[in-house]
Amino acid sequence: MTIKTPGLRSLPRARRVGVSVLAAASLALAVPSAASAATTTYPSDSAAPDLVSLLYGYNSYWVSSGVNDLHGTVKNAAVLGRDDALTVWINQNATTAQRFKALQDSEYQTTDGTAYDQSITVSTALGSVLGPLYVKGRTSGALPLTSAVINSSNGTAGAYVSTSTAKAAFSHPRPYLPSDATASAVSGDAAECAPSTVNGSSQQAIRVGQSYADAKGNLKITRVAPVTDTTHQFSSSDVTLDAGYGTSGICTGGSFPSGHTTTAYEAGITLATLLPELAPEILARASEAGNNRIVLGVHYPLDIMGGRMDGEAALAARWSDEAYRTEVLEPARKELLSYFKKATGRSLIQVIGSQKAYTSNPYGGKKMPGGSAQVVTDRKSAVSVYRERMTYGFARTGTKHQAASVPAGAENLLLTAFPTLTKAQRVSVLAQTEIASGYPLDTAGTSGSWERLNLAAATSATVKLGRDGKVRVVSTGGTAKVIGRR
Repeated sequence: MTIKTPGLRSLPRARRVGVSVLAAASLALAVPSAASAATTTYPSDSAAPDLVSLLYGYNSYWVSSGVNDLHGTVKNAAVLGRDDALTVWINQNATTAQRFKALQDSEYQTTDGTAYDQSITVSTALGSVLGPLYVKGRTSGALPLTSAVINSSNGTAGAYVSTSTAKAAFSHPRPYLPSDATASAVSGDAAECAPSTVNGSSQQAIRVGQSYADAKGNLKITRVAPVTDTTHQFSSSDVTLDAGYGTSGICTGGSFPSGHTTTAYEAGITLATLLPELAPEILARASEAGNNRIVLGVHYPLDIMGGRMDGEAALAARWSDEAYRTEVLEPARKELLSYFKKATGRSLIQVIGSQKAYTSNPYGGKKMPGGSAQVVTDRKSAVSVYRERMTYGFARTGTKHQAASVPAGAENLLLTAFPTLTKAQRVSVLAQTEIASGYPLDTAGTSGSWERLNLAAATSATVKLGRDGKVRVVSTGGTAKVIGRR
């Protein structure tokens, strides 16, 4: 079950306690301008993207029964088979440290404000100096405009879209649920989570006999045990971390698209557009947060790909709303820059150049099937890992060699990275950096393809501006800049 609160993202039952109290506390921390922004109505408030329409390509692989019971029909066994295989590999091969990070990324803020959410854990992307400063600013109330925008429970961008309707429409069972409806219930799980009630039996036939499943077709998923976070990395308090496998809000909720991944990308893309100087690293960190849902065994790669598309469309809608952009997003950027300048006494670029950058090594150097070890050591590798997680090595199932297809409004996600370029030029940058057509969930139609949009490449592009006003992307993986005509 989920709870729907006006202005808030739908949260699992296990995470929903005290949401209204949290919202009030969050607004209480805000300065008058932040409170005003939170209560002002903007055109995009009532124009959030329709996620069911956005993600309709999933019906090429799975079609639900139509009654939201986690049953349905497998339409493409090869695609869902790879989804299964990768999920098991990632769950089984993640390091102990990565499992802990996955639990951290699964957390939502508590009523008393002692916990944290993905708009806080994304801080590691900012580096060894700026990351801790960002956490301090968020938890102390020193960044009220930023918090009002990015918070994962009630932020106007960070909690802009809900996945509840889409989850119900696609109604696909989570990977840790048994395919065998006669399997024994797990001790401590809610009664609603009993295998006889919620299971993956509709996929049992394609799982039996596979190396990543047991004899009855149950995927070989290991649950990550609850722990207490005593690091105080993101909160001054000890925080109990629990993936919530046995809670009804998780076990009965559809896997596609991933709600946590949607939140991770809403937070990540928000922060990446507020701090374009670190956009590639922030985006890679958002992809890690999404991937961590697979680490826990509660989602599949396709779920993560769908969550990324949700976040892209959500933030494009917000950045395309001129009033919201000028009254909410741009002031938040100014607040962040001022805060970092005051805290360090140096420019953002100076700090970035001297601090230790974001790194990640989720599998201890082991390469995943059909991919890499997804190790991040610098900006170039961050862009590469982001690209890999856009498709997870799936074979192309759709039409290949299609022309570039940039969704309307997506160009506004580059406003801060390339402030001197025109709308048409920013569209061209996105077109030149997008990935090839035909991968799962690439359903461009007449509205453009969110699946192909490679924001990490676009925000790390060197762009040459010709005398005719046309732009050419000459490289990616570096610092976003425009060279050529002045």
